[in-house]
Amino acid sequence: MKDITDSMGRAILVLRNGVRADAVRVAPAAERMDVLRVAGELQRQVDALVVEAVASAEGEFCRSFGCVSMNEVLQRVLRTDAAGAGRVVRAAKVVYRGTALTSGEALPAMWPQMREALLDGVVGVAGLLAATGPLDGAGRRVSPEQRLQADGLLAAFARGFAADDIDVDDDPSADAPDDADADSGAGADEAPAATPEDLRVRAQLILAYLDPDGAEPAEDIAQRGRGVRLGREKNGLIPLHGDLLPELAGQLQRGWDAYLNPKGDGPPEPGVSFRPSDEAGSNDADAFAGGAARSASDTLADDGALPSGDPGGMVDTRTRAQKQHDALAAMLGIAARHDDMPKLGGASPTLVVSVTAEEYATGRGWAHVQGVDTPVSVGVARHIACGGNIQRVLFDPEGRIIGIGTTDRIFTVHQRRAITLRDRECLIPGCHVPASWCEIHHVTEHSRGGPTHTDNGVTLCWHHHRTLDTSGWEIRMNNGIPQVRGPAWWDPQRRWRTPHHLHTATRHTATRHGRATARAG
Repeated sequence: MKDITDSMGRAILVLRNGVRADAVRVAPAAERMDVLRVAGELQRQVDALVVEAVASAEGEFCRSFGCVSMNEVLQRVLRTDAAGAGRVVRAAKVVYRGTALTSGEALPAMWPQMREALLDGVVGVAGLLAATGPLDGAGRRVSPEQRLQADGLLAAFARGFAADDIDVDDDPSADAPDDADADSGAGADEAPAATPEDLRVRAQLILAYLDPDGAEPAEDIAQRGRGVRLGREKNGLIPLHGDLLPELAGQLQRGWDAYLNPKGDGPPEPGVSFRPSDEAGSNDADAFAGGAARSASDTLADDGALPSGDPGGMVDTRTRAQKQHDALAAMLGIAARHDDMPKLGGASPTLVVSVTAEEYATGRGWAHVQGVDTPVSVGVARHIACGGNIQRVLFDPEGRIIGIGTTDRIFTVHQRRAITLRDRECLIPGCHVPASWCEIHHVTEHSRGGPTHTDNGVTLCWHHHRTLDTSGWEIRMNNGIPQVRGPAWWDPQRRWRTPHHLHTATRHTATRHGRATARAG
């Protein structure tokens, strides 16, 4: 070890003299790029040395130097913060090798191939954690054998090999090239070495195929953590904080893409704008939507959320931040359908969710939202497809598009207007989100033969539409009239009920039209 420290000491002296001599500032751009490249290699090799030293420290190492934990040791020795020290400690656990009791030899690490990539300077601490973190987070849902297979794939990907060799038909974690092939490049397509972000995305992709059932628990965690909050004013600005579900982030990104499209006029300037009165509210649909929006804004509660009609929080248990998140989702859906929204690719900004036909049919597996790296559950794809189009795109094994088809399943403007007039608000009892803010749900799924018809469509707010399959609420159509059955905790008898506001709306509408007919006669 003394030879290593002596060599590093001499290297430090050379680097210090080079920096102080102002050589970097006056160097040509190509030489500065070489400096950055070599510095990156040196930094990754130093990461490997630090992680290996921490991983091999056992027993009373920390206390023998007057520190309580390894985190404190690293903070003092490396002069880093607690978060930086914590990353090194986590990386050391990844490459840790125990000792066999009988022979005293070192046991293999949990991630042997990634450990080799670290020691070779291929990845640093950031890359090591990005590659191993998603699969370690899956816990027992990923077996040791699957983890070792993923380890080989990720190590090869980190070195720039086997970038597109994931075979997910039968064995999603096909064996990676061995060390000899990785060193020589034989039998593999060579590509640039992967960045930590590339490794994180690849690890999530591997996890999606290794653990298709993990989508639902992950979705439950995401549902509880979602939320949007406004901060305190500072310098005339209100900060916006929160965590968005992947599909909402993708939808928001598509809206930004539409407004920031170089071919368009860009986003409008903030503030009030005026235009002649004959240009505003020129059609019935705009007038209807505007009236619904005004009536909805008039019913806003003092805390800025729509009243739930459920003071005890039995039906709607969402926090205010979660309600604001879901309201933002509804607003984005309405905005995307509005005529004033700029076009993107010749159409309204469209959220694209891809999923295989088999996974969509079985409900197991993962889907992918365009523009978002994080996989989502098939349930998210079902929710989005309920009110949208399904386009069937066929690929051959090499990735060439060989067929395109589409299935029309969107309710027309006239159908939506009629359903909105009938239902008036979200169909779930106690939820008074106006129907004009809601999505139209196929009671009988389109994939199961359900027609896109007013007798098969009901209004549900974004939250209740997305959680309908898991919340315990059920909806059916009885001779064209929606009926709801609540979960057992809400209605122990679990009776089918026609929402009260439907009775009122039907009688009011029938009476109004009857009087209009009488006057016409």
